[in-house]
Amino acid sequence: MLVLFSLIALIIIMVIGIPVPLAFLVSSVIICIGNGSNPQMLLVNGYNKINTVLLLTIPLFVLAGSLMNSEGLGERLVEAVEKTKLGKTKSGLGIVTVIACAVFGAVSGSSSATVSCVGSIMAPRLRMNHYPDGLIGALIASSGVLGILIPPSMIMILFAWASNSSVLGCFLATVLPGILLVILFSIVQTVMYSKRIGGSVTDTIIENAKMQEELKAEKKAKDAEKGKKKSGESVIPALMMPVIILGSIYAGFLTATEAAALSVIYAIPVGALYYKLINWKTYRAAMVEAGKTAGVIMSMMLTVQILSRLYITENLPDMMLGFLTSISSNKYVILFMINIFMVIMGMLMDDCSNTTLLTPILLPIMQSLGISTFHFAAILGVNIGMGNVTPPTAPLLYLSGRVSGSQVKNMLFPTIMLIIFAWLPTLIITTYFPGFAEFLPRLLGYM
Repeated sequence: MLVLFSLIALIIIMVIGIPVPLAFLVSSVIICIGNGSNPQMLLVNGYNKINTVLLLTIPLFVLAGSLMNSEGLGERLVEAVEKTKLGKTKSGLGIVTVIACAVFGAVSGSSSATVSCVGSIMAPRLRMNHYPDGLIGALIASSGVLGILIPPSMIMILFAWASNSSVLGCFLATVLPGILLVILFSIVQTVMYSKRIGGSVTDTIIENAKMQEELKAEKKAKDAEKGKKKSGESVIPALMMPVIILGSIYAGFLTATEAAALSVIYAIPVGALYYKLINWKTYRAAMVEAGKTAGVIMSMMLTVQILSRLYITENLPDMMLGFLTSISSNKYVILFMINIFMVIMGMLMDDCSNTTLLTPILLPIMQSLGISTFHFAAILGVNIGMGNVTPPTAPLLYLSGRVSGSQVKNMLFPTIMLIIFAWLPTLIITTYFPGFAEFLPRLLGYM
C-alpha cells in the first residue's frame, strides 16, 4: 500500500508540473517516512551508483552534438538530402524531413535537439510545398524521436548503465526499429499529404514562409560577403562523426566513453578548420549547454536511483508481476499491459527519467517472462518514443508545435494517424517478434 501511494503521488506531482528530480525526491521521502529507511545510506548508495566512468559519455556526446549543431549541420544535411530525387517532389519533402531527423539524431543523440534544429529548418520548406499545418508539426515531432533510437543514443547509454549490460548491444537493438519507423513515417506522410490531412495551408502562411526563406537567403548572402563562402559546404565531414564513433566502438578499439571523447576531439577541428563556424563564443555556448544537460541528468539520476532502490526494496517488481499475472497468465497479454504502462509513463516524463526509473523496475519482470535485456531495450525505446508524442501530454508534440509554428489542435489527428499506422506496427513487431530487435546484437556476438 505504501509503494502504491508513493507511485500515485509521483504521477500526481509530475502532472501538476513539479520538476522530475523533485518529484522523485518527494516520492522517496514518502517511502522513507513509511518504512523508516535510513536516508544517509540511500544517498551513499545513490552516489556510488552514479559514480561511474560510463556516465561521462553523456555530457561528451551532448557537447559533440552541440558543436555539430553550431556548425550548421542541420541546414547542410537538409540541403544535401534535398538535392536527391526525393527533394525534387512535393511529397518527397516529407521523406527528406524524416531522413534528416534520423541522421541528425544519430549525431546529436537527442530528440529535443533534433526537433528544434531540423524542425526550424524544414517547417518553412514544408509550408512552401503546401503541406497542411498540422501534418508539419506532427511529422517533425514523430521524426524527432528517431534521435533516441538511432545510435549513439543517450537513453540507451542510461539503459545500459541501469541494467548493467553492454552499451553496444543496446545501441544495436534499436537500429532496426528505428529504420522501420523511417520507412513507415515516409509512407504514412505521403498518403496524408496526398489527402491534405491536418488542416489547410493559407496564403498568409505561405507568404510568411516565403519571407522566412528570403531572410535566410539574405543572411547567406551577407555571410558570403564576410568570406564565409570559403568555408566547407559538404555535409560529409560532419556525418563521418557517427561512423567513426560507432566503428571504433564495434571494432573494439575504444570504449563508449573513449569514443564520446573522440567525438568532441573530432568535432572541434572540423568545425573550426573546415566549416570555420566554431569560435570561442560558440565553443563556450556548447560547453555551457553540455554542462547544463549533464547537471540536470546527474541530479535526476541520483534521485531516481534512490527511488528505484526503495521500490525494489519494497518488492514493487514482484507486486507488479503478481498483479499482472492475476489478470492473465498469458505472456503476450502481460506484455500488452506492460506496454500500456510504459506508454503512459512516456506521456508523463522525459525519456531520460523514464529510462532510469523503469529499467530497474521492469527488467526483473521482463526476465521472468523470458525477454532478453536487449529485446527489452528496444521495447522500452519504442514505448518511450511513442509516449513522448501521444496526446494529451506529449512533451515533444508541444515542442514541435512551438518550433514549427503549427497549432496543436491541427496536429492531433495527423499524430494519431502516425501512431496507428507507424508507431503501433513498430511496437507490435518489436515486442512480439524477439528476433527483430535481437538480430543485430546476435549477429555481432553480443548475445
